[in-house]
Amino acid sequence: MTPTPNSITPNPATPYLVVDQFGAFVGRHSERLQVRKGNELLQEAPLFNLEGVIIASHGVALSADAITACADAGIPIHFVHASGRISASIFSAGLTGTIQTRRAQLEAAHTRHGFTLAKAFALGKISNQAALIRYLAKYRKGIKPDLHRELKQRADEVMACAAQLRALSGHTAEEIRLQLLSIEGHAAEKYWEAIRLVVHVPSDWKGRSGRGATDPVNAALNYGYGILYSQVERAIVLAGLDPYAGFIHADRPGKPSLVLDLVEEFRVPVVDRTIFAMINRGTKLEIDSENLLVQKTRRAIAENILARLDKPECYERKKLALRHIIQYQARHIATFLRGDRAGYKPFIVRW
Repeated sequence: MTPTPNSITPNPATPYLVVDQFGAFVGRHSERLQVRKGNELLQEAPLFNLEGVIIASHGVALSADAITACADAGIPIHFVHASGRISASIFSAGLTGTIQTRRAQLEAAHTRHGFTLAKAFALGKISNQAALIRYLAKYRKGIKPDLHRELKQRADEVMACAAQLRALSGHTAEEIRLQLLSIEGHAAEKYWEAIRLVVHVPSDWKGRSGRGATDPVNAALNYGYGILYSQVERAIVLAGLDPYAGFIHADRPGKPSLVLDLVEEFRVPVVDRTIFAMINRGTKLEIDSENLLVQKTRRAIAENILARLDKPECYERKKLALRHIIQYQARHIATFLRGDRAGYKPFIVRW
């Protein structure tokens, strides 16, 4: 049966099932998941090809058979609110049973290992911000030399923050947290100033805001980050790590601190670049009366973010899809914490 225009049909190379229709029902049929609304088949996906299920609408029902099949196959189910917040995630119980890695992770909060990871995560974010500014600048060198010079200056200012970050000394992540967050915030100011110069945001756009965004640009970024969070959380759990024991982000009940830490390396190459490209291509980002993205916009963002995750980037002398790089980085965190790896290097994109 041909899917309706309101559904997302997974690309065979993009093994995620996204369910974004109110009233949809996800069930299991043989070795496949099926998404139905009433008697209409909207989507179906083979279990062997799936790496994740994203529920991106309220009013979606899942059968016990579908949940069990996903758990048995190690396929996580993520519930993403229209604001980009992850409401819940379902993982196989066996994936959370590792002990050695988690003990090392908890001990690292009081050792040099946590200090090293905190600096690396922040360095990855800041370096990727500078890289994107330079990438946007190089295409304007011949046609807009003044803009090119201004962007290069902003990129240099962001990298100056990276130098400050490298110079931080201490023994634990806690010792440098406030300094690190201050440096990261200063780099972000320069980054968003540069973005305003080249991305076709509204003239009255007030800049970046996280929770409670009231404009389409920030709402789109938040939603994109929500999809990225789900991919990073999956990678962390598969690596045997605790998503809630981070190093930059402070411990708080219900706060997936390590997910938020590792996401920093991938915000720019996965989400920012994708959303900025959509805006500059003229994609209309729409929000409703509650400042939430409408279904059509959420669907477009999900499709573009998932496609971006499948794009290859240079990594350890080879080309790998970004979603695989995320998994490798999570494993590198685990091996570093256990003492099986000498250090940890953040993922820094090369454009």
